[in-house]
Amino acid sequence: MSPLFWLLILPFIGGLAALLDGRSKTRSALWALAGLTGALLSAAKPVFMVLVSGNNIAAALPWSMVAGPLELVLDPLSAFFLLPVVVLGPLFALYGGAYMRHYRQEGHWHGIHWFFYNLLAVGMILVLLTRNGLSFMVAWEVMSLAPFFLVLFHDREKTARHAAWIYLVAGHLGGILLLLFFLLLGTSGHSLDFVTFQPQLLSPGLRHLLFALAFIGFGVKAGILPVHVWLPEAHPAAPSHVSAYMSGVMIKMGIYGILRSIQLLGGPVFAWGMVLVLAGVSSGVLGVLFALAQHDLKRLLAYHSVENIGIILLGLGVGMIGISLGRPVVAVFGLAGGLLHVLNHSIFKGMLFLGAGSIQQQCTSLEIDELGGLKKRMPITALCFLIGSAAICGLPPLNGFISEFLIYFGAFQGQTVASAAAAWPLLLTLAGLALIGGLAAACFVKACGIIFLGSPRSTPAAKAGETGPAMYLPMLVLAAACCGIGLAAPYFFDLVRYPLAVLLPASLSPSPPFVGAVGRLTIISLVGGGVIILSLGTALIRFFLLRQRTVCRQPTWGCGYLYPDAARMQYTASSFARSITLFFDTILHSRVEGAVPGEFFPARIGLHSSTPDPLTRFCFTPLFSGIAKFLGLLRWMQHGRVQLYILYIVATLFLLLTALAGGWL
Repeated sequence: MSPLFWLLILPFIGGLAALLDGRSKTRSALWALAGLTGALLSAAKPVFMVLVSGNNIAAALPWSMVAGPLELVLDPLSAFFLLPVVVLGPLFALYGGAYMRHYRQEGHWHGIHWFFYNLLAVGMILVLLTRNGLSFMVAWEVMSLAPFFLVLFHDREKTARHAAWIYLVAGHLGGILLLLFFLLLGTSGHSLDFVTFQPQLLSPGLRHLLFALAFIGFGVKAGILPVHVWLPEAHPAAPSHVSAYMSGVMIKMGIYGILRSIQLLGGPVFAWGMVLVLAGVSSGVLGVLFALAQHDLKRLLAYHSVENIGIILLGLGVGMIGISLGRPVVAVFGLAGGLLHVLNHSIFKGMLFLGAGSIQQQCTSLEIDELGGLKKRMPITALCFLIGSAAICGLPPLNGFISEFLIYFGAFQGQTVASAAAAWPLLLTLAGLALIGGLAAACFVKACGIIFLGSPRSTPAAKAGETGPAMYLPMLVLAAACCGIGLAAPYFFDLVRYPLAVLLPASLSPSPPFVGAVGRLTIISLVGGGVIILSLGTALIRFFLLRQRTVCRQPTWGCGYLYPDAARMQYTASSFARSITLFFDTILHSRVEGAVPGEFFPARIGLHSSTPDPLTRFCFTPLFSGIAKFLGLLRWMQHGRVQLYILYIVATLFLLLTALAGGWL
């Protein structure tokens, strides 16, 4: 049997075994881990062969579906997106096995959880391998339904139920648009098989409409602003390893869908590149601004997923503009940066969510203002979280810097060759990336400083300790990957050589700019390695010089304040970021409750700020409330009488037959 089928069978069998053996927390987690590890071993050889050679691997079942045969194809683009699915899935499951022992749900609830975790992996694998519109939609629904039950793990909590339903509604609204996309595109070849699509037969207006349907439909899953509203709700409610898998891997299926749909539509046009750039700037800047104003750590990380999806869109937009202008340097650097950021974000964002889960387990809370002083109590988690924070801010020599550098370089090169009318989206990319990087650095200085430095702000934080090896080893592996990709960038850059060939037209040769990119990345890696060696050498010299000295610890002077303690004398997260959030308050619309003291010796007062998502408050909540009120007006049609329901069906069929007879349909 083809290894492509084992990719689907093994994780499904592991999930089914976890479901049947669900009363045991340990065994159900091991069954799920075994199935995902089997998928990783099955994928290793075909993924490596496809990424190295550029050749496709195909397999087909002997039976046919209604809309065509079930054929699985692994091409370089699918293989690249398959890497984080099969590598990070078992790594997060190893973490989750130890993380989930903290919860005491009765019955088979743990087995159900691991079944849907593996089913999520199966759905993503099938999305990447299928080449038929109908089977793609089936896989997309499987991938969309499984996280609903994962987010709903804490089903007795109202917030978890609310978050799960928001995710489900958003996913199905996006699915409707994708179904329309495949049905309309299928008319060009009178089939839903991808190979039969003939986009050259479509009018320009219809191609733009199809791109809009695909971009919005896949954008809901990717978390592109303004259809991002499910991310900040679902991630805080889900277990941390699920948040890591969803944010690090699942939302990238939306990016894959956008790229695959552009390929099916015959390649990009300049206007589509501008749409990607505009969506990237808005998602990146607003995502990091919303993150900066959050108090809950997982909600903060969820908004950073929106930000990094924006960075990916910026890279892809630059690449699409380069293709439409016939500039291979701009196309290669932009697309390569966007694709590499898909992989890099999967690594450091997964690690950050795992770190948040470790903090939550030890401190029972993710409110940033209730933490503090965790660097001494959780040193491994603190180190990994710091590396992930530096990587997500795009600081050298880590992996996030490599992908952002490629996007910067592609946009900068485009400025020198494009006309004034075509250069403005590239200039907007440069400005957007710079603003995103600065705000992201401020956000993670706030998060790392408040959480890990200073003194504990609560009793659980003071009693926290490091987690077990099963939880911190996956974080160490991901931290090493962040450093390794940054220091060996030219070798990892080879991973995108053949995925780029899938996206680039035959008229553009990627070889010369690809060689130039490898040369520049080699210099960056060497400089980064030198900086690390110099830093380690300086730290070693300092250690030897100071090892004989006695270190005395004294309390910090309280500036004459009579009652100094950690809660009163330390910056809070909101006060640290207040100067920035106040500058952007016309966008954030933060709520502040309480009053600033106006006298010298004030009575006990409180000040609390919160920043609910403005799009949810001012757009989606009024919209769906209006829809609910309108539908409530139609309740008179629901009498509970079967005869009336049959009459509705007969009347509908009569109208449809009349329309068909009149040629209206």
